[in-house]
Amino acid sequence: MEYLYYLANASLTLRVVQHLHGRPQMPVSFVTVIHQIDGWVVRIKLKSQVSLQEDGDFRAFLNELGISYEPPMRVQMALWSLEAGQCPVDVMRRYQVAIVSHGSPEREEIEAFRQQFVRGLGYCPETLA
Repeated sequence: MEYLYYLANASLTLRVVQHLHGRPQMPVSFVTVIHQIDGWVVRIKLKSQVSLQEDGDFRAFLNELGISYEPPMRVQMALWSLEAGQCPVDVMRRYQVAIVSHGSPEREEIEAFRQQFVRGLGYCPETLA
């Protein structure tokens, strides 16, 4: 089972990560977080199926925060490469995408990316709020 969503900013992305940490019964295989100029892509891959009720509840939660996402080929290739076990740095170079996190969802990685990006720019764009 897989969920692929587009979120407007870092705060919403962090809410998804917090939600997953608050649900240890959710069989998460990995979470991939990609930053784009105009938002964030979050892919959540589960190890196994969940009940229809759990699936519906989780989709409802994600739909409140963002929209279901159909990635362009470059992003799709990056997601497939990560799932196949390729090194995130190599995938970033090859497909020109900013992979913030891949694997276990960690709030700290997203926060660190946000802080470094803002420091480099000298201001905080809306997508990093």
